[in-house]
Amino acid sequence: MPQTPPDPTHDPMQALLQLMEALRHPERGCLWDIRQNFASIAPYTIEEAFEVLDAIERDDMADLRDELGDLLFQVVYHARMAEEAGHFDFYDVARGVVEKMIRRHPHVFGEVQHANEAAIKAAWEAQKADERADKQNQPSALDGVALALPALTRAVKLEKRAARVGFDWPDAEAVFPKIDEELTELREGIAAQDTANIFEEVGDVLFAMTNLARKLGVDPEAALRASNAKFELRFKGMESLALGEGRVLAAMDAHEQEVLYQRVKLSLKKII
Repeated sequence: MPQTPPDPTHDPMQALLQLMEALRHPERGCLWDIRQNFASIAPYTIEEAFEVLDAIERDDMADLRDELGDLLFQVVYHARMAEEAGHFDFYDVARGVVEKMIRRHPHVFGEVQHANEAAIKAAWEAQKADERADKQNQPSALDGVALALPALTRAVKLEKRAARVGFDWPDAEAVFPKIDEELTELREGIAAQDTANIFEEVGDVLFAMTNLARKLGVDPEAALRASNAKFELRFKGMESLALGEGRVLAAMDAHEQEVLYQRVKLSLKKII
């Protein structure tokens, strides 16, 4: 017997919770939804978060609305599974985040006053550190940085945490010798054909570069996404030029491909 679909017109949030309950119903729900667990759903949660970011970067408000809905659906999914296991429910999640945000904004909901935005941010980080300390007996400054974050983003967060206790470069210029050092070690690994060492040193080079980006005030994740988009645009331009000349890019030698690449770069600069 089919279930009655929830009506989202009166109370959309309640309808969403009812929808998830129906999907997870052990007898009348969706077989795929029933067999999911936290670990199997987690990749979808991460994917939806990045699709929200993509919509923002494209300034597509209609798509952003849809993607935020998909992300909210993921929150409801996890909360429902937790409720079924007797841990917490969606209302506990909502209540907890409201209480936390009130606690972290004493300058809005209390008598605390801060001189500027920098002071507000410092107080925010201090409050977060106190909360982490309450959860652990011997907290590390690096505790709480999620393992599932994109590697570049997580590197910056780890570096910022270390910087709070004084372990940091004085400025961007001071990072360059470290980058040179890591590049030298990478070259040595390549010369020795040491695969394990090459792997490690490539990571060290990337980590050093995130330090430089951080000191320059650049989000390396966003910068790399921009470079990805730029490369994609240029490469597709090369393919179009080759096709327009009746040729295939794969059949060209390295010099011919580089000529095409430079032509595309020049044409794009003129457009911009």
